[in-house]
Amino acid sequence: MRIIAIEEHFLDLDIARASRPEAERLSPAFAAAYDAGQGYNYSPAPEVLLDLEEGRVADMDAHGISMQVLSSLSTQQLPADVAVELVRKVNDRAAAAVAARPDRFAAFAALPTTVPEAAADELDRAVGELGFVGSMINGRTGDAFLDAPRFDAVLRRSAELRVPVYLHPGVPPVETSRSNYEGGLDPIVTARLQTSAWGWHVETGIHFLHLVLAGVFDRYPDLQVILGHWGEMVPFFLERIEEALPQQITHLDRPVGAYFRENAHITPSGMFSQAQLQFCVETIGIERIMFSVDYPFLGNDGAEAFLRQANLPPLATEKIAHLNAERLLALPS
Repeated sequence: MRIIAIEEHFLDLDIARASRPEAERLSPAFAAAYDAGQGYNYSPAPEVLLDLEEGRVADMDAHGISMQVLSSLSTQQLPADVAVELVRKVNDRAAAAVAARPDRFAAFAALPTTVPEAAADELDRAVGELGFVGSMINGRTGDAFLDAPRFDAVLRRSAELRVPVYLHPGVPPVETSRSNYEGGLDPIVTARLQTSAWGWHVETGIHFLHLVLAGVFDRYPDLQVILGHWGEMVPFFLERIEEALPQQITHLDRPVGAYFRENAHITPSGMFSQAQLQFCVETIGIERIMFSVDYPFLGNDGAEAFLRQANLPPLATEKIAHLNAERLLALPS
């Protein structure tokens, strides 16, 4: 079975160094909470994160992964004075990896959203010149969601180019973390609670709902967004959300649930739960589900087995494994 995994990350050291002050401000204990030397999960060794060559391909081969759609780790925390140059370099690095192995790799563009007009121009370059299949945006830029007016050029360009935005988790703002996640907990527990255990996912779900409720998809009805981790909690509360926010209150063109079913796609991000898969199939439909591992924060082992064990008709499994990604991202079959 052909398997395309679409949330597969790599690290760029220059971006990591430039982002570090802002990352430490948002989550002072983040580095300690994901210290690979302590044997913590979700904490790959640096050399694995850096690798875009044979080691990565060998791991894909060993676990039945046909293609990865590569994405750089967060560029939303970069200072504006260096963001444009560093993002251009990291996109060029991803493009070189794709050019070397076009049968195994595609890529989402990193964007320097601290400089929004430049971010729209970089998306143009990445899609038009480098052949990228969309963009990945990691959480808020500062305290702002993507529906803030200054980011409209990025959303408009994505819609015009007909490429999706993968809305990926980012660390919550300091004010949110202080009120929701701190308060007497061990710092490492706090860092994990505000990120991989809960905060990342709540934040990303709210981010998508913010786009909906701000009317982004009324302005750009063809704009498509991808959400990992089974839709970042939204599918599991979709009925309640829609009931609490009827059109009488939102004044949107469509019910809230319609935007999720018509403008969003979801992936598991390595959360290989058959129960969540079945719920999402019933809630949003098979056409809106694609596959991802979240490599190397999660390993590729178990990926193929999850798909083969799914209680789905063969064609439905193939759609999740590769057909839906090929259609949305215009990938070769």
